[in-house]
Amino acid sequence: MTVFTEETRERAREIISRYPADRSRSALLPLLHLVQSEEGYVSPAGVAFCAEVLGLNKAQVGAVATFYTMYKRKPTGDYLVSVCTNTMCNVLGGQEVYDNLAQHLGVGHDETTADGKITLEHAECLAACDYGPVMTVNYDFFDGVDPQGALGVVEEIRAGGRPMPTRGARLCTLKEMAVQLAGFADDRDGAVADGGPGEPTLRGLRLAEQHGIAVPGFDPNTPIRSKAEADKAAAQAKAEPAKAEPAKPEQATGSTAPDVKAPDDKSPQVRTAETRQPDARTAVPDAPGTKVPADTTAPAPRDAEAAQAAGVVANPPAGDGKPAGDEAGAQERNLKEASAGANGASPAVASETGGQK
Repeated sequence: MTVFTEETRERAREIISRYPADRSRSALLPLLHLVQSEEGYVSPAGVAFCAEVLGLNKAQVGAVATFYTMYKRKPTGDYLVSVCTNTMCNVLGGQEVYDNLAQHLGVGHDETTADGKITLEHAECLAACDYGPVMTVNYDFFDGVDPQGALGVVEEIRAGGRPMPTRGARLCTLKEMAVQLAGFADDRDGAVADGGPGEPTLRGLRLAEQHGIAVPGFDPNTPIRSKAEADKAAAQAKAEPAKAEPAKPEQATGSTAPDVKAPDDKSPQVRTAETRQPDARTAVPDAPGTKVPADTTAPAPRDAEAAQAAGVVANPPAGDGKPAGDEAGAQERNLKEASAGANGASPAVASETGGQK
């Protein structure tokens, strides 16, 4: 079992401190990235570590780790190469890019090369259709790739280089990327000095400038405060007592009715559960007067026939001439059998073609 370093534990405590004390389990996602940054994947030891520091059980942690594809459950290469094979990129040649890489590297989906350098995967969508076909390396974009260009990228990686992505900062390893996804800055020299937005991304801005469109009251020269300045301002606002007196009810609402506390003491989860499953002691604020229907007599077959006829009228056949819903003969047989059963008879069991079994 992996023994996580004290630096990792210190970072885990820092991550947890970002959240309210009673909401510490919200730190689970960045914590999973943190353990992945040390091992290259979320191992059973990583799951146990997250469960330990958050006071959860391993099943709860494992349920989250297996839900998101960015958390790898087996050892992964230093560089995760993802090729989009979804509709747009596929039309533009994404599948050819993937097939060429798979043949050249000798691995398939979610497999790692023998040297441990590269793990290949095909991705359903990388959210960059206007740059397709798209490939990412550790989630940094290489736009408009072709089979030969993609081979050039992976060969440069295998040779020890770090090719420059089309957009974004300098390429880093999967472990280094996981540190950033956990919420820590990339401290490499010049790590964010390169890269830039692509032209399709800037198209909206270009059109806004061309037509003089701007956000009302927006001042592009407004300074952005640093975290230290923002924390200082928040501390001052908290320390200084409020100078303005709170508005009286009649001033705030125009009403002279007494101010009655709203029934908000219950948690949102409890109120939602009670709304969905009311009883005699539970008010249903969003459906006053609603009653749960009592058991009634089943509708007669003629009512079902009328409902079926109304449904056919409201749902005309599709353009290819196929009838809407199930085949009419089977529906008629079902109605007859239901009618026979209601009269005490034992209906015959009909097959899909109408023959009795």
